[in-house]
Amino acid sequence: MDNPMEKKSPLNDMMRATMEKIREMVDTNTIVGQPITTPDGVTLIPISKVSFGFGAGGGDYGKTSPKENFGGGSAAGVKIAPVAFLVVKDGSARVLPVAVPPVSTVDRVVEMVPDIMDKVEKYFDKKQDDSAL
Repeated sequence: MDNPMEKKSPLNDMMRATMEKIREMVDTNTIVGQPITTPDGVTLIPISKVSFGFGAGGGDYGKTSPKENFGGGSAAGVKIAPVAFLVVKDGSARVLPVAVPPVSTVDRVVEMVPDIMDKVEKYFDKKQDDSAL
């Protein structure tokens, strides 16, 4: 449906074509994936996070018709990241999150704290055992 108040231009056509391509790539099957059934009767449904960006620009040049003197470009980017699986078994469902790798140094440090604490405890336990001998 075209808006009658919208002025026709090559830039509008280019933006419309780019958005149509994004719609083709990003649909509900991208976010909620096709169910996968395992031989033991468990059904897994992948759930993803979809992010996308879009930009376009152009210009008409000269005094002649815009179709003759138009320069423009458009771009789009799509990122799909798995976030969870919906697990269905014996009539019950639960969400199984997918671990996201740490992004920043702070995330890595926070992720390492439990492991470091275990190592420190083992070190002190070993020291106490050695001193008891």
